[in-house]
Amino acid sequence: MAFVGLEIGGTKLQMIVAETPFHVLNRKETRVEPAAGAEGIRQWIARELPNLIRGHDVRAVGVGFGGPVHWKTGTVTQSHQIPGWAGFPLAEWIRTMVDVPVLVDNDANVAALGEAWHGAGRAHDPVFYVTIGSGVGGGLVVGGRVYHGVPPGEAELGHLRLDRQGTTLESRCSGWAMNERVRQAVAAAPGTPLGRRVREDPGHEARHLAAALAEGDPLAQRLLEEWADDFAFGLSHAVHLFHPEIVILGGGLAGVGEPLRAAVARHLPRHLMNAFQPGPKLALSALGRDAVPVGAIEMARWA
Repeated sequence: MAFVGLEIGGTKLQMIVAETPFHVLNRKETRVEPAAGAEGIRQWIARELPNLIRGHDVRAVGVGFGGPVHWKTGTVTQSHQIPGWAGFPLAEWIRTMVDVPVLVDNDANVAALGEAWHGAGRAHDPVFYVTIGSGVGGGLVVGGRVYHGVPPGEAELGHLRLDRQGTTLESRCSGWAMNERVRQAVAAAPGTPLGRRVREDPGHEARHLAAALAEGDPLAQRLLEEWADDFAFGLSHAVHLFHPEIVILGGGLAGVGEPLRAAVARHLPRHLMNAFQPGPKLALSALGRDAVPVGAIEMARWA
């Protein structure tokens, strides 16, 4: 008996067919081409999904989508990164290709489920998961199940306002926002280890932070501390509302690793009320880039 986990993100597409979340039978991955829009993504899925499942007894498909969805119907509300998704009946469309039950949920919800059952959230309850990539998303698992508000969404951490002017956590702390922070900083300090790395290998500048931090680069450390303070301030609102036992950091920017986790852990207590000190446990994702497809498979097993 096999299940499919499909991730549709703002930068990455991947699908896994597995007998259990960790016994992977086949997988496929590609990068999103924003210029091709939603139609480009759908063409890739329509081409690759039948090949992926050929020869496997697939019982259900789970999908983690990068944006708000109506999880009861499997209809996309919108994507904040890729045009052409608004109102699209994603579950129904995939069902025409596989003829099995298809469940669709927000990708952060799905990743939270994966981490709660098979990753860093095991033995913790409630579990709050944050994805920090092309956007910033959140998912809450209580009693082993995703917490759902009224469709089409909940726990939209990235859209918390940091001020009355409409600055959001996502606009300050997403991977794209960190890229811009790095670009501006190294333009003023090109001779630093971080500046040298960006000059030699431009694009997606935040990916150079980990190496620059390992070199002891003060510029990289300053950028990380500034980012972590902004992020911890936004995260504190979720902690005050949900008071999870553990907060798990995932997504592309979490690839900076322990320096990022430790920086958030340093700044978060300053933004929490005294009764909640020292705050929840903070951990890095144990499933890494597979958090969404593993969670999607777990969701599909309940179909």
